[in-house]
Amino acid sequence: MPLVEASLLDILACPACHAALREDEDAAELVCTSSTCGLAYPVRDDIPVLLVDEARRPG
Repeated sequence: MPLVEASLLDILACPACHAALREDEDAAELVCTSSTCGLAYPVRDDIPVLLVDEARRPG
């Protein structure tokens, strides 16, 4: 089951760098697709938390 609807994922972008986001269902996160950014934003109670302060840094 997807974390967010596909139509919503199509319009969401990383708040930090404006790149597209992809789902990581195992971690319940939306992950930036930019190779330079890569922030991972949590999805809590089916709501993406797109705040840079709440994002997890890669690595």
